[in-house]
Amino acid sequence: MDTVADFITRIRNAGAARHEKVDVPNSNIREGVAKILEQSGYIRSFRVAKDGKQGIMRVYLKYTEGGKHVIKNLSRVSGPSKRVYVKADDVPKIRSGYGLAILSTNKGVISGEEARDQNVGGEVLCKVW
Repeated sequence: MDTVADFITRIRNAGAARHEKVDVPNSNIREGVAKILEQSGYIRSFRVAKDGKQGIMRVYLKYTEGGKHVIKNLSRVSGPSKRVYVKADDVPKIRSGYGLAILSTNKGVISGEEARDQNVGGEVLCKVW
């Protein structure tokens, strides 16, 4: 099962239904993606609740004053059957810098801008704008 695709689909669906929050099972990679989305201003915040097993992550979504979801598009780039890797020089700029690429690198889950600054490549997980 593709945990990142499940995570972004839950966020997309909750945003389309205008929910205040969405609960997803926790994992380190999901936590890294949520941290980048929070730092970039695409979600309000997230919290991780520990239970006896995997843990639950509650993601609080963000909307404009007009009630529209801040995330216009959130899509998976790399998948289990088609991995997309980029070198440090080829990290994509999404929507001419308006959007955000999220990468899994040897330095953890980071944004495309951080990857260019740190001169590292990796697997392109998803893109958002």
